[in-house]
Parts: sequence; structure tokens; C-alpha cells
Amino acid sequence: MKPLVLAAIWLYQRAISPFIPSSCRYLPTCSHYSMEAVERYGVVMGGWVGLKRLVRCNPWGGKGFDPVP
Repeated sequence: MKPLVLAAIWLYQRAISPFIPSSCRYLPTCSHYSMEAVERYGVVMGGWVGLKRLVRCNPWGGKGFDPVP
């Protein structure tokens, strides 16, 4: 399951992301953050950590360097 999720994120980064204007307020980008979270914590917990990051990525949220905990 983990390789499938990582492959989906990789595919998004290579096939979809280049055509969308960059708007991520954090470093690393949300997709890189999610990939690292899944690699570190597994699909369920890493997916949860990545989802929480996506929710924080909005005009009223923070910005700057935000590493995976």
C-alpha cells in the first residue's frame, strides 16, 4: 500500500503539479511534506499528518519552513 501512495504523490508531482501555479506557503511543498510523512509514519498516520498540513495551507495560515514532525 505504501509504495502505491508514494507513487501517486510522485505522479502528481511530475504530471499535474507543473501545470498548476505554485501557491504553497510552506517549505517543503505540501506534496513533498506528504511524501516524507508517509515514508516516515506509514500510510495511515502519514496521510493524516499530510492532510493536516494541506488544511493549514491557506491564505490565513502560517508560512515558512515547516518540517515533518
